[in-house]
Amino acid sequence: MTGAGDPPEGTPYGAQGGGEDEYRSVVFDESFVRAARLQEFSADERLGEHHSPAVKTRHIWKRLGGSRQAVLLVLLIVLAFGTAVYMGVRHPYKTPEPVQAQPLRSSVVPLAPTGTVPGATPEDLFAHSPAADYRIGAAGVNLPTVSRTEHFSDGQLVSALTIAKDYLVRSSVDPATLTGGSVRPVRLLLDTGQLDQFDRSMAHPDGNGRYAATGWLVRFDPRQTRLADRNVRVNGTLSASELTPDAIDVTADYTFVYAVRPAPGAHKGTEAHTGKATPKAASLVTVRREMHFRIGRDDLADHRLEVLQSSTQAGPLACSSQPADALRPLFAGQHAGQDHPAGTDPYARDRISPSLCGELAPSAQPRPSHPIL
Repeated sequence: MTGAGDPPEGTPYGAQGGGEDEYRSVVFDESFVRAARLQEFSADERLGEHHSPAVKTRHIWKRLGGSRQAVLLVLLIVLAFGTAVYMGVRHPYKTPEPVQAQPLRSSVVPLAPTGTVPGATPEDLFAHSPAADYRIGAAGVNLPTVSRTEHFSDGQLVSALTIAKDYLVRSSVDPATLTGGSVRPVRLLLDTGQLDQFDRSMAHPDGNGRYAATGWLVRFDPRQTRLADRNVRVNGTLSASELTPDAIDVTADYTFVYAVRPAPGAHKGTEAHTGKATPKAASLVTVRREMHFRIGRDDLADHRLEVLQSSTQAGPLACSSQPADALRPLFAGQHAGQDHPAGTDPYARDRISPSLCGELAPSAQPRPSHPIL
């Protein structure tokens, strides 16, 4: 018989018996341990059912951190851009098209003298001509006093008049332009919509009212004409008015008087028709230009203009001359001969009407005190 408290199979491993062992009650043998049911609770079970997890599950956006804000910003930009494109396509109103530049319409009328062209020194000719009191060069193109209009201020009107003045000086007074030099200074003042017409007029001039070089500027044939005096006499008027709420109309009416003489050898081949020229004498050529310009708001900023209309009268010239490319004046000692303005029959449909020509009034010719013959 085992004692009280001994395991069923006796004292384990020869342990001393007796109640004197104070730890006897807590010593288990191998069979007792094997028979015991062991159960280990999980961490959640140990904490109980009402607890918050120590580590929370992080969503993918939270793991992205700052990059999430960048992605959202990109999405907002794409959405805004798509909305703007859609509204632009679906917008019921169309942007107004810019006003197209109108082509120049021009005419050049030669004025034939009634007698022999007088010749003298430039000073004598100017002093005894209607141009005696004209100013010289750009000083002869004066800006008038202006008042603001409904849509344009005083300053804008003055700017428009200044552009027109620059055009008149470059196209009618500049010696390089007059003698067949570079036309770039004139071209720079033109609206871009008229550049093609201007370039064609310079390269292939034609007296059809659209492509005459002399409709854009004053130019003498350098093979026949030389300037006897670079000081051009100028007189005329400028005016500006509101054409539309976006454009200003400028009107110019100016007379330019030039002293010229024949280039070496220029008088040869012309004596049979117009008499012998006096190479050492100068003569005067008078050119009147009536022009209409249109200057839009964009042109004011770009310092450009449109030349809408140009009407030129020039003499002394022969009626048979073709002044589309350049002016070929009659020189001192020459005359028009039988080449006078011809009558036009409006009923004669089987004939082409002769070129328009006028008569240069005797009062328009100088009366030099010391003519050179």
